[in-house]
Amino acid sequence: MIDVNEKVINGEINGYYEPKFEQVLKEFIQNFQQRDEVGASICIKIEGETVVDLWGGQADPKKNKPWDKDTVSIIFSCTKAAVALCAHMLIDQGKLELNTPVTDYWPEFGKNGKENITVAMMLNHSAGLPAFREPIKKGGFADWDYMVHRLEEEAPFWEPGTRNGYHMISFGWTVGELIRRASGQSLGTFFKENVADPLELDYWIGLPEEIEPRVAPIMLSKYVIGDPLPEFMQALLTKPESISSLSLMNTGRFMVNDLRYSAAEIGGAGGVSNARGIAGMFAPLACDGSLNGVKLVSKDTITRMSQVSMATQQDLTLLIPSRFALGFMKAVDNRHRSYENESLIIGEKAFGHAGAGGSLGFADPECRLSFAYTMNRQGHGIMINHRGQSLVDACYQALGYRSDKGGIWAY
Repeated sequence: MIDVNEKVINGEINGYYEPKFEQVLKEFIQNFQQRDEVGASICIKIEGETVVDLWGGQADPKKNKPWDKDTVSIIFSCTKAAVALCAHMLIDQGKLELNTPVTDYWPEFGKNGKENITVAMMLNHSAGLPAFREPIKKGGFADWDYMVHRLEEEAPFWEPGTRNGYHMISFGWTVGELIRRASGQSLGTFFKENVADPLELDYWIGLPEEIEPRVAPIMLSKYVIGDPLPEFMQALLTKPESISSLSLMNTGRFMVNDLRYSAAEIGGAGGVSNARGIAGMFAPLACDGSLNGVKLVSKDTITRMSQVSMATQQDLTLLIPSRFALGFMKAVDNRHRSYENESLIIGEKAFGHAGAGGSLGFADPECRLSFAYTMNRQGHGIMINHRGQSLVDACYQALGYRSDKGGIWAY
């Protein structure tokens, strides 16, 4: 291993890496020097062994606080991968069945056209519940029972199972309530006791108060007048009744950096971790479901988790072509479209999740890879931006992958 102590515009980069992954370090440095990175972390594991662990920059520029080894941040939709993993663990245990109606576990859900929605539809974003039509009460996202009741009363935006639209925040309650009903534990407690604690991860769905001082505040992406906008952003600005707008704007005044929300087990967007924690969660999933005596799921379940379950030429929320496994994002190549940063170029068998602003975590069973990147300054785009993709590209190249021209990284 090579130790790192490298000065960059926003401070220092520290950590270590195996020599074959030197290009990952170079791209990480470039993110700070040329791509507006402020604070970030990246971790890569092969066969469960760490080959890259880097962190650096500033966690809080206003306080001149450096991003250190134990800094964590809100990881937004990367949290969905943890939620999906919990569901698959319960499927493995026979406590949930993919093709069973949700009403078998959650009877109050079965009304207003939702009677035939299955567990699989909840996971692959085809259930038709990506948003809420009526306003969410102030602070509603922090009230689990209120949000679950709102889902029970909501009607689908389309016939369930026939289309898909990204369930941007509602995913945390649709799938999370299934986990609560099947396990008898809250989402955050189930994840802590069955995933985070056994794997010794700094990863929380429901942030403990004592961890709050370690959290790097998020700096939201800002668009300048005249910048090209993706269709999703255009819908936010001009179509307030659209699914896109309702998904992101009808939030009961949810504030990203208000840590009361981080404590509230918001499974769609509220997890807190760093690259080491996320890569640690994905490491067993890259290794047939088990690592160092900790079994999360069976090898057959890994096969199911890595398969495309739903794909479309226009996601009804994101307004781009999308591809989803059961709860996870798959590679999607939208580089032919006019707006950049709408793609996720990973391996064919890889599965994981991106988060708002560009954070990313995934497992690739083909090469036994687990990868994670987190940051505090959000970038533009719908999937990941050049900061994250450059790190992914350097990683696959270091592993001997030949080309991404086919829309995936291939040997």
